[in-house]
Amino acid sequence: MAYRSIFDGSELRAEFEKSGINTRFIPSIWKHVLQNPNNCRWEEIPSLPSIAYPLINSKFKPLTSTVHSITHSTDGVTSKLLIQLQNGAFIEAVIMRYDTRLGRYGGKPRLGGPRSTLCVSSQVGCKMGCKFCATGSMGFKNNLSAGEIVEQLVHASCISNIRNVVFMGMGEPLNNYSALVEAIRTMTRSPFQLSPRRVTVSTVGIIHAINKLQCDVPNLNLAVSLHAPVQDIRCQIMPAARAFPLEKLMDALRLYQKNSQQKLFIEYIMLDGLNDEEQHAHQLGKLLETFEVVVNLIPFNPIGNLSQFRTSSKMKVINFQKILRSTYGIRTTIRKQMGQDISGACGQLVVNLPEKKCSTSVLADIEDFHL
Repeated sequence: MAYRSIFDGSELRAEFEKSGINTRFIPSIWKHVLQNPNNCRWEEIPSLPSIAYPLINSKFKPLTSTVHSITHSTDGVTSKLLIQLQNGAFIEAVIMRYDTRLGRYGGKPRLGGPRSTLCVSSQVGCKMGCKFCATGSMGFKNNLSAGEIVEQLVHASCISNIRNVVFMGMGEPLNNYSALVEAIRTMTRSPFQLSPRRVTVSTVGIIHAINKLQCDVPNLNLAVSLHAPVQDIRCQIMPAARAFPLEKLMDALRLYQKNSQQKLFIEYIMLDGLNDEEQHAHQLGKLLETFEVVVNLIPFNPIGNLSQFRTSSKMKVINFQKILRSTYGIRTTIRKQMGQDISGACGQLVVNLPEKKCSTSVLADIEDFHL
């Protein structure tokens, strides 16, 4: 029998309720695991009902996954965790270190200091097949359970104090909807206590799931992998876009923003000669000018022989940003490339095993763009 992760909250609650155990004890179990991730013994958890010990011992494990290796970027700001699941498959999670003081609030530098953001995976592989993304080249293997998603946060917390979580790793989060929602609910409760506003979910635009998300997990940040201002270019580089026409996607985002009253994040990968010309900037500006958005321009990260694309020149990226800002008044940032040397940057997550170590540094973070 395969054990479930203790962080599979819905299964744990169901077992407790079936056995007449009060579910209020669950946060104390999670806290004990978080404090003792590598040496957790159920019998050492104080004050549980006696019936709870044999139950969790027979059906649950503190952690069903293990950290196989940790790879550090040469600048020290990015660490990639290669994690092996109970079924033998591997996923990757990435820790990115930033400095709050490099962000700005109301035109003034923020207070604070270094902090960390964790990029988590939601699937082994991905069904979406985006042509600029290494994960898409793996094909789809399986969904992660809610517990396997949360365990990435547990592993990362042993290395760094995690303040933000972004679902931008391997997989399409909204294609694993139930586990995603359950994992976020766990992360935002005791003992993790992340604010929903420090959780960002990225999607290629699964319309029916976007329509449910605000109701099921309110107040989180939604990032949309748009990557093109018109449907035909989207379909060229994102085959899954055929199932989610741009017009219907924008209608869903308009409704989401109306209900959530929050800014949307628009992710736009810059591909030389394909979606980075001035006309594309104007098309994107017109598409988004009625929304409250932050557009994040992402320099394309090479993925070896898999790639048919080239990175846009720095001048093109800056000009694209200038058009969106000056002509359409759209807040537009250029994503800082992090972890490219360890294949931990945007679009590069695919299982491999390099390793090297180094020191730490500071950068500016997605959190600095939330206002």
